[in-house]
Amino acid sequence: MAGSQDFAADPRNASARIWLNGEMVTRENARVSVFDAGFVVGDGVWEGLRLHKGRLMFLDAHLDRLFEGAKAINLDIGLDRQGVTDALESLLAANGMEDGVHLRLMVTRGEKTGANQDPRNALGRPTIVILAEWKVPSPAIVTRGLSLFTSSILCTPAHMFDMRLNSHSRLNLIMALNQAIAAGADEALMLDPDGYVSSCNATNFFWVRDGEVRTSTGEFCFNGVTRANVIRLCEANGIPLRLGDFPVEDARGADEAFVTGTFGGLTPVREIDGRALPLTLPGPMTARLRTLYEGLKDAEAAR
Repeated sequence: MAGSQDFAADPRNASARIWLNGEMVTRENARVSVFDAGFVVGDGVWEGLRLHKGRLMFLDAHLDRLFEGAKAINLDIGLDRQGVTDALESLLAANGMEDGVHLRLMVTRGEKTGANQDPRNALGRPTIVILAEWKVPSPAIVTRGLSLFTSSILCTPAHMFDMRLNSHSRLNLIMALNQAIAAGADEALMLDPDGYVSSCNATNFFWVRDGEVRTSTGEFCFNGVTRANVIRLCEANGIPLRLGDFPVEDARGADEAFVTGTFGGLTPVREIDGRALPLTLPGPMTARLRTLYEGLKDAEAAR
């Protein structure tokens, strides 16, 4: 397995409990109906979270995104913010988890009367699943870096399908990734409808030229919590930063580049469309921002 999601298997995960609609169940008993809206039509929202030194990182930002996404698709989660927090913490306690854990919180519209698209046919009970796994990024990825391939699959504007909505529907992103894999790359670099750099298929994308950090405007990319933190770190530490519309040639000519996400933090990029970036990984700006981000996580854990 390659890419920014690369991790080493941990045998403890085989016996880790899963939170399913208020119950702690084993992997073997973690089942939902084949009529569930998430299974039938990908109708739901999700969050990825990280446990660091006993604390869920940037939880408020993740809950904001979860509830905003649910509101956008008229989905009643059935729990308030405290209820979701309690569910997350109860699962961590049940598994004895304190550090190095990645969580995926998934909420669908729940079971339906039949396998169809109409949300009015839902029975009114959302399905909520929380997976918590001991999972840390592969250490080798920091010096190996990612290979990116520019996909012909474009990111979409909000009036078509809002990329900032953390939806269960990921087929367009999987299609982009399949193109990258076929080209021998790790992840897909995706452009917006005007041909400007937007994001990768599972992460947000940054690059550095002449000491300036560059990234998209954010209009067509994921509403990334880590992306927002990196932008704030640049602003707080006097690091030149420009958000804008950039052609892919600008990124291909970068001195260094990295992607951001909850699981991997900041992951270096080694090449774009077959062009190797010139600096040894991690590049100096990437290394500096990785250090600043680790400090931000430690400060969050100490709150």
